[in-house]
Amino acid sequence: MLQLIILIIFVLSAGGVIFILARKMPAIKSLPHNGTTGIRKHRIISAIEVKIKDIIVYFEKQIFLHKLLSWVKIMTLKIETKVDHLLHRIRRNAQQVEKKHKEKK
Repeated sequence: MLQLIILIIFVLSAGGVIFILARKMPAIKSLPHNGTTGIRKHRIISAIEVKIKDIIVYFEKQIFLHKLLSWVKIMTLKIETKVDHLLHRIRRNAQQVEKKHKEKK
């Protein structure tokens, strides 16, 4: 009698599994065969991947360093130009003072 009960439970369980698999077969067929889940195709995930790749390229190409050095070069040239104008003004004033001293003598 016990074996009959176990056999009935086994047959019903196997029937339930077959019934569930039969109902889910279209969903199972639509799953990708290569093992990916399809989450990568979501636009948020792909946008994040693109941004991360851009940041990696940004650092690989040393764009930040290039921009920093370009800025330093521009600031150096601006300061150099200002110093040059100041030196010209000082030399001009020195020449005028020298002319005044020569005229007085």
